[in-house]
Amino acid sequence: MDGSTSQLAGKKAVVAVAQRLLERGARKVYATARRPETVDLPGVEVLPLDITDPASVRAAAEAAPDVSLLINNAGISTGTDLVTGSLDAVRHELETNMFGHLGMVREFLPALARNGGGAIVNVLSAMSWFGGKGANAYHLTKAGAWAMTNGVRLELAEQGTLVTAVHLGLADTDMAAGWPVDKIAPSDLADAALDGVEAGSAEVLADQWSRDVKSRLPLTPEEFNAAMDRALAALLAA
Repeated sequence: MDGSTSQLAGKKAVVAVAQRLLERGARKVYATARRPETVDLPGVEVLPLDITDPASVRAAAEAAPDVSLLINNAGISTGTDLVTGSLDAVRHELETNMFGHLGMVREFLPALARNGGGAIVNVLSAMSWFGGKGANAYHLTKAGAWAMTNGVRLELAEQGTLVTAVHLGLADTDMAAGWPVDKIAPSDLADAALDGVEAGSAEVLADQWSRDVKSRLPLTPEEFNAAMDRALAALLAA
């Protein structure tokens, strides 16, 4: 890998994926954060980045012209519902979780093209496929990001850019700190994503939760919702 950049939700995830890239032989690794001083990892070049700010995204792309692997996972969850919640909050989640990732793809595309096509990893969620009260804005944004990822994959096929969607339940990051359930370690998530890239995979289901959720998609909406209710109840009772 000539150069890799990542913006992962939470410092733990940033450090984990950057560390794994270094261990796998990436010649140069960039990590990005709104507060770059919070990321301290030898061998990594840290860039300031706010993916909701087009100028910030453009500056990051200009500072990393040798990137051949782009990993997107910056994200937020505001706990907002679609009908009764704040539309401003819904829009904020969309700007971060979907349009922010698309902006990164668009700005880094010239570098990927120069570097042989490269690869893009969009870290999504099992909530691409299901919602729930208090999290339907998040569901909307992740479903949109999944569709965006699938569309980008089709558009970039001719230039040889691999586009990999990574789905998971919960990772052990700040965003999931309030959930008293089993979570995938950031290092395991990084390994799953990078293994998927090395295998040329269009999709990675990083944990059992994401595999279980996707397996239910052929069900009718009523059957799917009932199955998800049972699964969530069992998860919280464990």
